Order: sequence, then structure tokens, then C-alpha cells
Amino acid sequence: MSIQEIFDFLWEGIQVALQYVKSTNKRTHYYYLVSSMVLAFYVYKKQKKSKTSFFNYAFNKKIWCSNSALIDYSFILFNSFIKVLLILPFLIYGLKFAFNVTEFLTNYWRQTSIKLTVTETMVYYTIVLTLFGDFMTFLIHYLYHKVPFLWKFHKVHHSATSLNPFTQYRIHPVELLTTNTVALFSFGLITGLFDYLSDQQISKWSYLGVNAFNFIFYAWGANLRHSHVKLKFFNCIEYLIISPVQHQVHHSENPAHFDKNLGSKLAIWDWLFGTLLRSKQVNKITFGLGKEDSKNYNSFLKNLTMPFKKR
Repeated sequence: MSIQEIFDFLWEGIQVALQYVKSTNKRTHYYYLVSSMVLAFYVYKKQKKSKTSFFNYAFNKKIWCSNSALIDYSFILFNSFIKVLLILPFLIYGLKFAFNVTEFLTNYWRQTSIKLTVTETMVYYTIVLTLFGDFMTFLIHYLYHKVPFLWKFHKVHHSATSLNPFTQYRIHPVELLTTNTVALFSFGLITGLFDYLSDQQISKWSYLGVNAFNFIFYAWGANLRHSHVKLKFFNCIEYLIISPVQHQVHHSENPAHFDKNLGSKLAIWDWLFGTLLRSKQVNKITFGLGKEDSKNYNSFLKNLTMPFKKR
């Protein structure tokens, strides 16, 4: 590899890392961070935290500059290079899988009696992909908690002792690869199906930008899920959608909260599988794996290597 190729690789990795705040497909895009700040201000005023300013409440140095946060930032940069090497090329396979699904359905059933318009395709596609994709995310998350081998890797995400929006990307590369593979499978399957139902009226590349639900979810406080801001939803809504506090409960080191609120966006899967906890059922939350494991995950390198060690 030449010096120029090394430089190009490093630059591409940095560009991928910057997409976390530049791309509207990323939860931490600055639009969504700003909307989260507005909601954080609402929580701040409601809690009447008069002893500290809103700036100090939102940007507490003990959280944003903690050792745990530095590990979060390290994973963002490291995994950006993993994406350049392995995951970005996966997108081509996702599109190819979608094409194969369309081709299989066309060959098996020939002409479909259902022929969706462009508008119908986009609306139904968004709904089905959201539901199916969210269920698949719940399922793989459930397995990462229940299968000991997978838990070793997912433990890295739960080793965070303080939460900030970028903790979302504190993911071991092995988990990053598996979750992206599942996501591309979901995308390819649903995209191929709707491409068939619409008689291939829409370019497959067009499907990549479609998900209105994601936009609403990201804008309505998704970044507060990994934070100290206690934004709750109405009790009835928390049966349907995971609130920020519900996800904070998921990160609790209290054994009573283990394996709860596994849903990504929707709470209905936890409700059906009996793993749902609502905000009003929980009082105090502290984050992490507990004292026993804290020393084993207090550096980026330890988080990277611990899953491969026998314990």
C-alpha cells in the first residue's frame, strides 16, 4: 500500500466519522441534537433545577469529558475505519439481494395482481420496513442479551458508566458487523418485495432515503435516550414507543432492570415478549455493569479485547 493510499484511507475514515453529525440519516445529526436540546430544556424547566444553569445541566463536564465518554468517542473513530473496510461495501450486497428477491418473485409468480402506484409504494414501504426492521433489531438485541457468546460483545455497549448521545455508537466491531448484516437483510428483503409489487417503477437507490418515521423519531428526543436527561412519555405511549428514560433503564446496573426495554424504537415487542418496563415503574438509575466489571472495561483497548478473553 502506497503512502497516498494510506492517506486516502485515513481521510475516508475521518469523513465517515464526520457523517455522524452531517448526515440526516444519523441520529446525532446537528438538527436532531438541536431538537433534543429543546426537549432537554423542557425537562430542565420542569424539574426546576435552579441550582445550576441550563448550560451546565446539559453539558456537564463529568459526563461529556468522563473516561467513559472518551471511550465512546474512540469507538466512533475506530468503527469509522471498520465501516470503510467492511460495511460500506455491504451496501452493494444489500441492493443485490433486493434485486434477487425481485427476480425470484417475478420468476415464481410472474405478474402480480397487486400493482402499487409510486405513492402507495413509498407509503407502504416505509410502514413495513419500519415495523419489520424494528422487530429484527429487537430480535438481534434480544439474542445479544440472552446468548452468552453474543453478550460478551454487547457488554461493551453496556460498560458505559455515563451516557451521552454518542454512546449510541459505542459498539464492538463484531456487533457492528452483525447488526449491519441484519439491517441490510431487512432492507434487501422488503425493498425487493416492494420493487416487485410496484412493477419496478422506482430505482432501488431511491429506497435508501425513505423513512419518515426515522426523521420523526430522531427529531423527538432520540438523542436523549443516551443521556442523563429524564424525558418520559405518557404512560400509555410507553407501551408503544420507547421513551428516553425507558432506554436509560435498559442501561441500568440494577439486576432488576437487566434485559428490559430491548426495543429500538417501538415498545410493542417488549410488551409482547414481557420485557417492558415503563418509566413510572423505576426510581433511581445508575449506569454500567456494576463494580465487579467496571475495572475490566475502563479503557478503549480493554473494551476491544475483553470479549476474546476467557473468563
